[in-house]
Amino acid sequence: MDLQRSLLIGAIAVLSFMLLTEWVAFKEERAPTPQTSSRITSNFPQGNSELPVTPTSDSSPVAGDDIPVAVTIPGEDTTETPVLSETNNHSSFIQVQTGTLQVAIDLHGGDIAELALSKHLEKLDNPDQPFILLEQNNQRIYIAQSGLIGPNGIDKGERASYTSNANSYTLSDGEESLQVDLNWSNSDGLSIVKRFTFRRDSYLVDVDFLVSNNSSERFQANLFGQIKRDSSTDPAANSSGMGMVPFLGAAVTQPDDRFTKFSFEDMEEEPFKAQLPGGWVAMIQHYFLSAWIPNPDQTHNYSTRVTGSGFNIAGFTSPALTLDPGEQGSTGARFYAGPKDQYVLRDISPYLELSVDYGWLWWIAQPIFWLLTQIQAVVINWGVAIILLTVLIKGAFFKLSAKSYQSMANMRRVQPKMADIRELYADDKQKQSQAMMELYKKEKINPMGGCLPILVQMPVFISLYWVLMEAVDLRHAPFFLWIHDLSVMDPYFVLPLMMGASMWFMQKLNPPPPDPMQAKIMQWMPVMFTFFFLWFPAGLVLYWVVNNLLSMAQQYVITKRIEAAG
Repeated sequence: MDLQRSLLIGAIAVLSFMLLTEWVAFKEERAPTPQTSSRITSNFPQGNSELPVTPTSDSSPVAGDDIPVAVTIPGEDTTETPVLSETNNHSSFIQVQTGTLQVAIDLHGGDIAELALSKHLEKLDNPDQPFILLEQNNQRIYIAQSGLIGPNGIDKGERASYTSNANSYTLSDGEESLQVDLNWSNSDGLSIVKRFTFRRDSYLVDVDFLVSNNSSERFQANLFGQIKRDSSTDPAANSSGMGMVPFLGAAVTQPDDRFTKFSFEDMEEEPFKAQLPGGWVAMIQHYFLSAWIPNPDQTHNYSTRVTGSGFNIAGFTSPALTLDPGEQGSTGARFYAGPKDQYVLRDISPYLELSVDYGWLWWIAQPIFWLLTQIQAVVINWGVAIILLTVLIKGAFFKLSAKSYQSMANMRRVQPKMADIRELYADDKQKQSQAMMELYKKEKINPMGGCLPILVQMPVFISLYWVLMEAVDLRHAPFFLWIHDLSVMDPYFVLPLMMGASMWFMQKLNPPPPDPMQAKIMQWMPVMFTFFFLWFPAGLVLYWVVNNLLSMAQQYVITKRIEAAG
């Protein structure tokens, strides 16, 4: 009878595993394929290819409520002078390739309509498709806008239409930077060059407006930069693990709050407005972000809002650029679009690295991440680095963990005596409690001794958990054998099953709870955790497996030692 039951349980387990594997494969097959625009293609760029077609009305930027209004300063001349461009209003795109970025710039407005990251793939099994961060299509609208507004701004009302000397630009071998100029002029003698400066191996772009005022009137305009996004989901959210939703929204830095973030709901319910020195404004998602970094020596007007068309906008407006007739001048800002590399972001602008959001335990998480990167630089494998980091952390808490396991081992040793007390005073809970306390005192056992050391370690473990969740370095990072990406779930569920098995063995080393109902719940905990961890990123599960194995080994040795001594 026992053999039949064992065979039946084994058959059910194998069948469940096969069904789960097939379900995951079915889910991946039925997942919607990203609809990427033809402006960025696998053979991008093609030197003499025709410019892409104008976007449909469904995906075109909505004019009007998405362009900010310049905030005037008392004493400034706000008389609006008509500025009419002689260029046509036909919207077309130019392409830019730097080896790091693939960019499509809309000549209508000079906005970055699409941006792909050449060194980060959309999917690991499709090396020809880079990850598209900014895009403008039927699936998602997420673009970077900039221009000149104010009394003589060329982007107030209708966006400026630029011309370009070429359809595509490529950063050639041996060159460290690439300048892409968009030209605008009118019959009154006003000419403006919107210059994008790209650099090799950099995700940072300089956007400058070079103004030549050869007209007879004074020129005054304000630079604005903003990030416009719809409320579509984070493209990386599906690989983040069950119940784990990375932050998606906007963020700014303030003198009294280094990292202030706003969800799309926050932006709609309570728009943000503030005059801040220097600073930055960003749109954040899992692993990647885009950010405008204006002149750090000026005070800018920052804001977040939701337009009547439902677009979420976060941006800034700079002080006015004023030029008398015959004068030339410039204004500009920097734009970052790329991975959340906290060391790169720290060098770009103060506190921009806080967009790698470790929560309130960031002060523990950042040293842990630094240590992880140092280990990885030696072993050249993020999975091995996670294992070694877990060993180091476990070693740091070795003595503290030993006290916890000693307390639990002593509790296990006196289990027969505790069972006798519960049976003797089954009908008198008060006497039962008094007898238990006397037994603890006699055996020199602290019933809380097993909990307190674990509570002390929890902040470190939680911090490591968020480090592994937020680190873009783990995205598409291979380990060994079947694990080709530590940022997604184990395709064959080997690590989650190992984690569940290790939890079960650890549970057997611990004394059972005195309450029968609580004991039954604890017996099901390994099963429940195994189920939850099936969808967790492999890097996180690897950490838990290694931690459990080390804890189990330490607890086994201590338990056997105490039992032998007793």
